[in-house]
Amino acid sequence: MSSSEDDLPVAGTAVILRDGADGVEALLLRRPDRGSFAGAWVFPGGMIEPGDRRPGADEREDARRAAVRETGEEVGLEIGRMVPLSCWVPPPGIPKRVRTWFFLAADPGGEIHASPEEVVETRWCAPAAALAARDDGRLTLMPPTWRTLDELREATDVEDALTRRADPPVFRTRFQRTETGTIFYWDGDELAGAGGGARERLVAEDPPWRLERS
Repeated sequence: MSSSEDDLPVAGTAVILRDGADGVEALLLRRPDRGSFAGAWVFPGGMIEPGDRRPGADEREDARRAAVRETGEEVGLEIGRMVPLSCWVPPPGIPKRVRTWFFLAADPGGEIHASPEEVVETRWCAPAAALAARDDGRLTLMPPTWRTLDELREATDVEDALTRRADPPVFRTRFQRTETGTIFYWDGDELAGAGGGARERLVAEDPPWRLERS
């Protein structure tokens, strides 16, 4: 991490998966129409609190504990095994910047009890279905959620998703406005200085958003 990134607050997010009739499904929840991610569909998670920290532990472990705690508070599920998936660093210049670790976890089973203060509704959704719902206006997704769902389309089942992980990448997000939307791009993109026509970007324009990689 750069020195400016080191100063950011940190959060943990749990990407909870289950095997559905048509393949892998992820648990999504809709935030209230206020505060951070107002009205957006996201994964459970939140900021590291003092009780999540342990002496000598690295930030990723503290973020994992935050993701476990927040999942219990927001939807009443007690998740166990968690696999690091990715780390997201938001663009410079936005009002509230939080570095967020994403973790994969299997559905522990049990009934979902949504916190009325933090969750408007929940749903289990196949990644491809969630992306299609965003494109036709039924869901609002943030770029990290969109890209995570896009990647999960490749998983054959939950165990495949949990065991195919390599070292979790760090996505340092930047963006560029266009006439019809926004391009979000990362370190491997020519807009970030990679050169050679390289692409590592989400073209967030309507109709459908698309990921370009080369």
